Amino acid sequence: MSSHREAPEISKDPVADSSDLYAFVSPDDPDTVTIIANYVPLQQPAGGPNFYEFGDDVLYQIFIDNDSDGDADITYQFQFYTLLTDQGPNDIFLYNTGQIKHLSDATWNRKQFFRVTRIDRWGTRVVAEWLACPPCNVGANSIPDYASLTKQAIHSVGSHTFFAGQRADGFYVDLGSIFDLGELRPFHPDFLLKGAATAGINSLASLNVHSIAMQVPIRDLTHRRSQPSTYTDPNATIGVWTTASRQKSRMYSHPHDNTGPWMQVSRLGNPLINEVIIPMGQKDYWNTQCPSGDAQFSQYYDHPSLAGLLNVLYPGAFPKLAAYTADASNTRPDLDAVLLTGVPPLFPGFQNYTGPTKADMLRLNVAIPPTARSAANILGVVGGDNAGFPNGRRVYDDVVSIELKAVAGALLHDVVPSFTPDAPAGELFDVGSTEPTTVASLSAFGLSYPTSFPYLADPWDGLTNPATQPVGVAG
Repeated sequence: MSSHREAPEISKDPVADSSDLYAFVSPDDPDTVTIIANYVPLQQPAGGPNFYEFGDDVLYQIFIDNDSDGDADITYQFQFYTLLTDQGPNDIFLYNTGQIKHLSDATWNRKQFFRVTRIDRWGTRVVAEWLACPPCNVGANSIPDYASLTKQAIHSVGSHTFFAGQRADGFYVDLGSIFDLGELRPFHPDFLLKGAATAGINSLASLNVHSIAMQVPIRDLTHRRSQPSTYTDPNATIGVWTTASRQKSRMYSHPHDNTGPWMQVSRLGNPLINEVIIPMGQKDYWNTQCPSGDAQFSQYYDHPSLAGLLNVLYPGAFPKLAAYTADASNTRPDLDAVLLTGVPPLFPGFQNYTGPTKADMLRLNVAIPPTARSAANILGVVGGDNAGFPNGRRVYDDVVSIELKAVAGALLHDVVPSFTPDAPAGELFDVGSTEPTTVASLSAFGLSYPTSFPYLADPWDGLTNPATQPVGVAG
């Protein structure tokens, strides 16, 4: 998973668990950047009567670094408020007591609203208050037209657009395969343990998530409000990450009383870092840290344990990687470039280098225009599409395949010319033995992505959503 249940403690606190982060130049408004931070992962659509929601006691934040030091120059804070409909003397136990057609309907008994605050060099200001979230998608009996509620919950505030609420999870991965001792189903013949050969599945099919999405003018995010026109402009790349924080003290009463300073309990920049790179004993600590301090974790990027496991679990498939990693003096400058410093101009038309400071952030070069949906390659830069991951991250980018290829050494030759990648490194896919590369091809796996804000599909409903079944997606 990108960051679903990635650390022992945060897995027990789903409303503060950041699961995916996306940042990309908006395809339908290329003078803006869209950032989406997902929380509350692995939601079963029929999970009532107390359906999923953001935490009123959690501070959600999105950070932007625009001067390449790994510290925040701009912060957007999101705080949520839950209000119960006044039922009078006959209180109702249900989420809704009739159809919900408008966000203000009294038939919806538990509403959420949110406030947005921006902090930057000019101070702190409240951007908007009492913005309404949509309800969870209970089912067609309760909500006959969910799409209309999505539209009502998209809020234009000056030059900004905001949305916060339930969405279909657009991330795809075969969790059962990967976490069962690292079997990659397309490479079953080479797998040491020779498990049962089966088609891959999308373990997140038909599950929902809660998204915080915002669309912001490029000038509101870049250094000195610049509008870079060329990808080589040093101001063209911004770094993005998201966190969740809780107050330091809680008094267990009814209601709970929270007090004290906010303490960070979750964070996410690049996908799969805490999941795959950081060792278990450091995962919860990593969640509390700022990207500017990520040099302390360099050893885990230089000697990733997953690379060693590939050599053990797929004996003979990666001999060149095995020989390279056997020399403890060999580090992984390729992983540093992709995940910690940004990529220097090694590829035509692309770079997102932010200097030597090692910091886990999604790095987005805002001067690289979006690729038309029909021409987009879900392998991003690896597939020749410079508008995709690791240039930020679009909602449909196949980040599992991209990072598997990187860990297996597919990009190492670009920075260590003496290294020749093993052939399987170029073939590692997370969606079956033949890699789909177009967005349209993902529809076969139960995935769809709207072409406009908030770019993730309406949530699966609790009445009719299909059960998760094998669909050929192999994490």
